[in-house]
Amino acid sequence: MHLTRRAARVTFNAAINAVFSAAIALVVTASALAAQLPQSEYADHRAALATAIKDGIIFGAGGRNPVTDFGPFYQIQGFQYLTNYKEPDAAFVMLVQGGRATSWLFTTASDPRRAFYYGRRPDSAALHRAIGLPARPIATLVGVLDSLVALQLPLYHVADFEDADFQNADSLTRGRTIVRALVARHPGLEVRDAHPFVDRIRAKKSPAELALIKKAAQISTEGHRAAMSAPEARFEYELQAAVEGAFLKGGAARTSYGSIVGAGMNGTQLHYMKNRAAIARGDLVVIDAGAEYEGYAADVTRTIPANGKFSPEQRQLYQIVRDAQAAAERNSKLGQSSVAQLDSSERVRLKGLAKLGLIEAEEATFDPPWNVDCAKQPRQCQQGMLWMIHGISHGIGLAVHDPAQFYEGDRTFKAGDAFTIEPGLYISTRSLDALPDTPKNRAFMAKVKAAVARYEGAGVRIEDSYIMTEQGLERVSLAPREIAEIEALMAKRPRVQP
Repeated sequence: MHLTRRAARVTFNAAINAVFSAAIALVVTASALAAQLPQSEYADHRAALATAIKDGIIFGAGGRNPVTDFGPFYQIQGFQYLTNYKEPDAAFVMLVQGGRATSWLFTTASDPRRAFYYGRRPDSAALHRAIGLPARPIATLVGVLDSLVALQLPLYHVADFEDADFQNADSLTRGRTIVRALVARHPGLEVRDAHPFVDRIRAKKSPAELALIKKAAQISTEGHRAAMSAPEARFEYELQAAVEGAFLKGGAARTSYGSIVGAGMNGTQLHYMKNRAAIARGDLVVIDAGAEYEGYAADVTRTIPANGKFSPEQRQLYQIVRDAQAAAERNSKLGQSSVAQLDSSERVRLKGLAKLGLIEAEEATFDPPWNVDCAKQPRQCQQGMLWMIHGISHGIGLAVHDPAQFYEGDRTFKAGDAFTIEPGLYISTRSLDALPDTPKNRAFMAKVKAAVARYEGAGVRIEDSYIMTEQGLERVSLAPREIAEIEALMAKRPRVQP
């Protein structure tokens, strides 16, 4: 009986292999086509990294297989950038000597029965043809690492955190566990962070990458137009549905971050993501939502009046933010310092806030609720910072907060940069309540209290995605952003009965 069952299993496995063998090449080919980046670019990424470190062992683990059935698998960004491998439970090793590299991909085969549910993973021959990397079973990874460490070269770790913004909190990863065990077996091993090298390469986007970012921004544009065109919403999630439905219809794989739809006071919370509250007709609604297309992210924010018409107070705040964005755009040019971009935007908003009585004067200061040395960072102690708390620009790419060339060195914009411009103003008495009780703050609060009450609960953010080419700055998210444009589109919304 035991022999019969064993024979049956062999026959069963052989049948499954036969069913899927013809499909493997099709799956790999389709995956490679979907990437829309030339395969040569991934080889260029690895070559650039090898040139940067000159001598060493590079190791990175990919994402793990999801532990629930509530979502598809998405690859770790750094791993994707170097390998173009989009299956879970893999690892990458590259030996670099004198700037010349030899690379291996370590993969986990799919269980035959599991393949019926989730598909069969390509074999080593198909992978080599598709992505140009020799593949080995994941079970051989530790032995290969042990043998390479014997060369007494430093180990550069491409850590497998989900997002760089949270890398310090994302501590229990497979890659870090492997590295910790490797160090325990080889106490003299020097481990270095590979991400500064990878990030410098990622910072400059190729023309093919810029095209994918532009497509993501175009899809994002249609999502925001859909929100402006939708019937008047009663709840935040109705606008979220309009935006994200348009993303999917446009070919996006997912949102590039958790969508923010904040009505009224919720719009003054920068990363509000509950999206469940009721919308009052007089509310401003901040919609910060971007699409991810073939792995590349856009980032777009629009602020719209719930009833389709800005009130006089809302119009005043909105125009200040829009003028601040325009000033930043004028100061975002090839070879120009990114500092000028920020400074120009802040000057416009400080002038507008002073005019509305929300600060005592453009240069007036206060005692902030955050820990800062005002002598060393005077900007952080200007009263206007209470209402415009965040910066206005960050890189976009494989991540919504991606490396950019203007982050380092002379901090100037260069061809291949992709980034946002996103000034904002957020008016709430809760911000005043957070201030330390000091004489300076009491005087400040007394002078602006009436104005704050007039603009209470008004959050305004306007954000677009941009690429920098040899021809200069190009805004690639073109959803309506002028007051007249927004009101005109919202006036065409279908009416709904109460």
